[in-house]
Parts: sequence; structure tokens; C-alpha cells
Amino acid sequence: VTQAPGGWEVLAVVVPVPPFTCLLRDLVPATNYSLRVRCANALGPSPYADWVPFQTKGLAPASVPQNLHAIRTDSGLILEWEEVIPEGPLEGPLGPYKLSWVQDNETQDELTVEGTRVNLTGWDPQKDLIVRVCVSNVVGCGPWSQPLVVSSHDHAGQQGPPHSRTSWVPVVLGVLTALVTAAALALILLRKRRKETRFGQAFDSVMARGEPAVHFRAARSFNRERPERIEATLDSLGISDELKEKLEDVLIPEQQFTLGRMLGKGEFGSVREAQLKQEDGSFVKVAVKMLKADIIASSDIEEFLREAACMKEFDHPHVAKLVGVSLRSRAKGRLPIPMVILPFMKHGDLHAFLLASRIGENPFNLPLQTLIRFMVDIACGMEYLSSRNFIHRDLAARNCMLAEDMTVCVADFGLSRKIYSGDYYRQGCASKLPVKWLALESLADNLYTVHSDVWAFGVTMWEIMTRGQTPYAGIENAEIYNYLIGGNRLKQPPECMEDVYELMYQCWSADPKQRPSFTCLRMELENILGQLSVLSTSRDPLYINIERAEEPAEGGNPQLPGRDQPSSGAGNGSGMGAVGGTPSDYRYILSPGGLAEPPGQVEQQPESPLSEAQRLLLLHQGLLPHSSC
Repeated sequence: VTQAPGGWEVLAVVVPVPPFTCLLRDLVPATNYSLRVRCANALGPSPYADWVPFQTKGLAPASVPQNLHAIRTDSGLILEWEEVIPEGPLEGPLGPYKLSWVQDNETQDELTVEGTRVNLTGWDPQKDLIVRVCVSNVVGCGPWSQPLVVSSHDHAGQQGPPHSRTSWVPVVLGVLTALVTAAALALILLRKRRKETRFGQAFDSVMARGEPAVHFRAARSFNRERPERIEATLDSLGISDELKEKLEDVLIPEQQFTLGRMLGKGEFGSVREAQLKQEDGSFVKVAVKMLKADIIASSDIEEFLREAACMKEFDHPHVAKLVGVSLRSRAKGRLPIPMVILPFMKHGDLHAFLLASRIGENPFNLPLQTLIRFMVDIACGMEYLSSRNFIHRDLAARNCMLAEDMTVCVADFGLSRKIYSGDYYRQGCASKLPVKWLALESLADNLYTVHSDVWAFGVTMWEIMTRGQTPYAGIENAEIYNYLIGGNRLKQPPECMEDVYELMYQCWSADPKQRPSFTCLRMELENILGQLSVLSTSRDPLYINIERAEEPAEGGNPQLPGRDQPSSGAGNGSGMGAVGGTPSDYRYILSPGGLAEPPGQVEQQPESPLSEAQRLLLLHQGLLPHSSC
């Protein structure tokens, strides 16, 4: 394994024995790796040996010192060159420079120079001198510079590289000639264009009904638009025919939506807010996921669009739906940028929301009923996916989105797979996977089933109960497998109900078949939610997010971190998994019916329809019907 941007990269190699050796190729220089070994025969594999860490060596410098020149002085010859800038994964810092010089066909001893200037003594000015320089580090020397010849016939005060002595007269003459030629060609083309684009031409003065006879010919057209664009079609992307067929009926013209502010940015792309024009002329707010402009590999584009094709098959209130796919055309013959259009999720991803409730600029309380409702929503969505033979493989709080009514939708299907035969999927290549959410069988054998999704759901439940804490804090990714195989599991969070933690613990059974199904998990969580009291008996106020009110509630006007102003704890690398933003303007209410007032000071008001704040609070306390799965 080795740590890569966005996760850990796991590689597996099968080596026949004897001999008991293995040469690992194509490793990255100056990179930390860890490896372990196990043997296998017809009866099965043995346990893994302990992890052995090692680091690959860096590279020697690849840059050449530039602008080597010489300056004659009374005391000797001063040689100067430009400092070399380090490039690539080098082994240690750049060391001293090496200076090699030849005089009278004899190579002199190399000089070691710490800077970029040296005073060369002990040379004979009556003989030609050849000098070159390179930079070195602990691995070795880089390439030598072009040789500099210092002639014995030169008596000028300064000797530069051979090209610096070239006369500028031919260069100036060449530039002037090119300019005159270009001006003449431009004039000729301009006159020809004016002549060919004339509408028509009168050939004689013959009058027809009092008007001159005019003969017209078709004018030649000239393209004065921007450089030619590649037609923005699925055929131009180089993706498979099967994927093109799946996406053809959800393709949306680029002109139908307008991109807005940035909601999030990751290693491979970004998410932006957009306004999509409907058939009736109205506009709806959506989120647009798009690859980076410099990603042009067909395999990357296919992987990106495969998630959209996967989402196309989903229709459930707790699973993110696909709005459509679009292509952003580009000039200069460049491939169009694929874009996946998703519903806009007002409150962003669940992990960032939980973090904001705990360690945001203005923390707020989330009732236990709301946390359990989050779990029920996710279980409903995963129950639907498992019933359609889909395994998610990346279920986590960061990949669950909060809609405007505070319902949770399972999202980010970049790693999901559909199982057509059997009940498992085996990872066949190295991918960046969420190690701390993976089940034991996934870590050991790259095996993924609905049972491994159940394991990840248990970790997601733990995230929710801890309000966004990182699981297995203090344990490195490379140590997770040994930690779990030793029987260790995530500890029960403070204030977590025994029934809830018991469900989590069942999800982490070492035997996949002993883990509960998503249907069972949903039913158990709904029972727990039904057993909770409608309102908390605690005197602590219940907080809930609402839109801007006429008057702020008691306690000020705290702000939650949005996508464009992340909180200090929200940097979880979710990257392109974000399809929404959390508004920065929030108010809080202290009770379902309004602000708490001392007895006798509450003015009786006539009954009125529930406000948005009351509706959301009662919804998550279980007093109003919630969308069912």
C-alpha cells in the first residue's frame, strides 16, 4: 500500500515460488510504501505477515544549468551560471555543482562549487579552454551543460556562450523581411476578399424598366467566428457504445442551463450551482458536477459518466436522482467537458452538516430523534439499492446529502457496481478506497457485497451519533486490518442509546452473513424512533435551521459554514461528492411554538398555519408524516 492523493492505493501481486524473491516495478520515486506477505496452497492462504515499511529512493537532478558564461579578470577567469530549480521527486536537496574543464586536450580535476560563481585559477590564458557544469545530489550528477569554449585569441573583458557572439545584423534583417512579407500577403488577401464578397456587378448599361441590368453571383463565405469547435456529442468523447446508449435519452443541451457559483472542488473536478431552464420556461436550481478541463483520458471520462448511467436507474426519495447529462464544448479542437446534472441539495453533505453542529462557528444542538431519522433515511435508500442488486462501496456521511426538508439522500455512486450474477463483486484493479469504512472481507480479499455495505452503514451510524467525528482516530489506514482482525471495533459514542449501538455492532460482525439486512436495520431504527418521546424532557433548547426570519431568535444570528466557506473541520476530501451548499444565513428557534417566555408573559395568539420552522421541527420529532420508503 502507498498513500496517494485522496486515499490509499492498494496493490496486490501473486508471485510463484521458488525462488522466494519478488522485484516490484514501476514504483514512484521518493515515496513511502508498506508491504506484507502471505503464502497460499490448495487449502487456502495463510495469515499475512506484519507490515514492512520502506521508502523508494529519489531521483538525480534532471535539470541542466543554463547561461554558462565567462568573465576574464586580471587574477583569473570568473565562470557564472543560473541556479537550477529542483524538479520532480529528488533524493534530498540539490547539492553542490560540478565543474569540468579541459585544456590542451587534458581533462583537469573536477571542481566542486557550492554557489553559481567560481574564480578559475591555474589555467593558461594562451590556450583554448572548454568548460561545462552540472548540478548533483546524494544520488548522483545531473546532465552536463553545453560546453563553453574560451578561446585564447579573445582579449575582450567578457566571454559569453558561443551564441552570444553572434552578430545581430542578420537577425534584424530577417525579422524586417518577415514583417514586410507578412504585410504584403495581408494586403493581397484583403483586396481579394473585398473583390470576392461583392454582392454583384453591373455588366452593361442596358436598362430594363428603367433600372440597370445587374448580374449576381454567389459570394464566397468566410468564417469570422471563433476557432472551430468539436461537435459536443457523446461520439466525440471516445466512450463505449453501451454507455452512449444509456445516456442518449438524458442528454441536455448546454444552452439550457447557466452555471453559477462554485460549491466544491476536488482532485478530479468541481461542483457548481446552475439554473436549468424547464420546458415551461421556468428555471430550477441544480448542481453540476464536471471534470477538470485537463482530464482528457477516455477511461477517466467513461468512469465519470458511468456514475450518471448508474443513477439513471434510481427512483427513490432517499437516493439521489439524475437530472441529466450535458457536454460543454470548447474551442481549438479540444474535447468537450462532460457534466452530470443533479438536484441541488440545500444543506450540503451530511458530514459537513454534522461537523457544523458540533464544532462550527456557532454550534447548535441536533435532537436524538433527528439523528435517528437521518439513519432511517439512509437505511431506506440502501434498502432500495440492495433490492436492485446495487452495491455502493463508498457509503459514508460525506456521500449522503441533505435536502431542503432535511431528508437524507444516498449519493455519490462513483464506486458503485451492479451485480448481474452471484451476490458479490471482486475488485480487479488498484483503486483509491475508503479504508476506514471497508469491511474485513473487503480489506483482505477485495470482496464487496451488500454485507460490506452494511458494515459501512454501521460506521456511518457511528459518524452520525458522534456528530461527524473521524472513525478510528489515531489509527493509520495500514493498521486498520490488524486492529479489526484482533476483535476491536469502534467504541460506543457518549449519549448513544444501547439499542442503537447494538445495531452498529451487529453491522461489524466478522461473518458477513451474520450482519443484518438493510430491511431489518430500517425496521429496527423505525421502532427505536417510535419509542422515543415526542419532545425531549431535557431543559436544553432544541435548535433547528430555518430561513431568514423577521426578527432573530434569542441568542444572536449564528452562521453555518457553506460550501464556499468551509468550517475548520469540514475538509474531509469529499471533493466531487458534494452536490449542494449550506446557506450562511441561519436563525434558530428554541421551542416548537416560538421563543420560551416566562409564565404570564406569553400573549395569546389565534391559531395560525404552521411556520416553516415549526413544520421542520415537528417533522423531525415525528409529529408530521415523513416520506416513507
